[in-house]
Amino acid sequence: MKKLLLIVPSLHQGGSEKVCANTAVILKPYFDVRIAVFDSANIDFNVEDVPVIDLGLPSRPGKLAKVLNVLRRGHRLHELKKREQIDIAYSFGPTANLANIFAGRLFSKKGAKCWLGVMSYMDMDSSWLGLFCKKSDRLLCCSKTLRDMIEKKYACDHTYTLQGFFDIEQIQALAKEREPELPWQDGRIIVSMGREDVVKGFWHLLKIFSLVHKALPDTKLLIIGKGEFTDYRRLAVDLGISDVVCFAGLQRNPYPYLKKGVLYLLTSYWEGFPNALVEAMSLGLAAVATDCMTGPSEIFDGKYGVLLPNMEKDPDFNASHIGEDEKNAAKRVIDLLENEEEMARYSKLSVERASVFSREAYIKKIREWSGG
Repeated sequence: MKKLLLIVPSLHQGGSEKVCANTAVILKPYFDVRIAVFDSANIDFNVEDVPVIDLGLPSRPGKLAKVLNVLRRGHRLHELKKREQIDIAYSFGPTANLANIFAGRLFSKKGAKCWLGVMSYMDMDSSWLGLFCKKSDRLLCCSKTLRDMIEKKYACDHTYTLQGFFDIEQIQALAKEREPELPWQDGRIIVSMGREDVVKGFWHLLKIFSLVHKALPDTKLLIIGKGEFTDYRRLAVDLGISDVVCFAGLQRNPYPYLKKGVLYLLTSYWEGFPNALVEAMSLGLAAVATDCMTGPSEIFDGKYGVLLPNMEKDPDFNASHIGEDEKNAAKRVIDLLENEEEMARYSKLSVERASVFSREAYIKKIREWSGG
């Protein structure tokens, strides 16, 4: 059985971290798997009995400290690969990829195959991406759009598309585990999920919802994800919707909350492959999303959800300013919510589309590429 080392900065909240953890669990029957992290504090994901190795090198402030951290991480990973006789080292995201490259190409020209995971359009901004392309054995991109962009920009001939995967039956079972604690007992709930991060465009979400709620007073908004959301809570107050908006925080099992929704609304201007969108679709929520650089357009594939134009990326917490893009998005959501037949059709299409991103297809690709 080949030895597979998965490398990620931490197993704390985040899309790349979640993909890493889930990858470790589903590949256990086929590989001798272990995970290397730079910092093992605050582990949010269940990796069952997969060994987690803490390199003890968390992020540090300052330019010099960051450079030294890269070298130390690379050296410790090199020693780990050598000691554990790793066959394949697969890293997730820019900082993990950098350590993986240094471990596999700076400290040694031999040893484990070096697989790098490009998990987001934001990775395109990395000044190291050209190095990743040249030095990796495989560059695994979370979307076809991202892969095409990298091939065009860097003439990289060893890129591959590896989209996210989902255990639909498990998600549906977890959604029934318990009744979530919400401040309301009735109404139609619009849901969005993600950490507090400017790229998620949650100010757009709140402004869009304020218009939706004005037209359809039975609607509520549920936001699931880690963060204080101080500016967003203040914006909700200024918009006059604080009593119909719930910030549910980080949930280890978010699916009972997702299942309460009738519609999932994604307002990000940057994504890689938005896992939360597919998870919501697997629970039958009609889906509406911005056409950010990668992700939603591939998931919807022209018919499985409603695609909105991408919106302004600069935060705007002025409640008196609601732009035309937000007004148009609200109108599309209102039209959809008012059409029961369309809602039912999109709900059915959501489940159909989510089933395409199966764990079996993901496992098959990795086994083929590994020669195992």
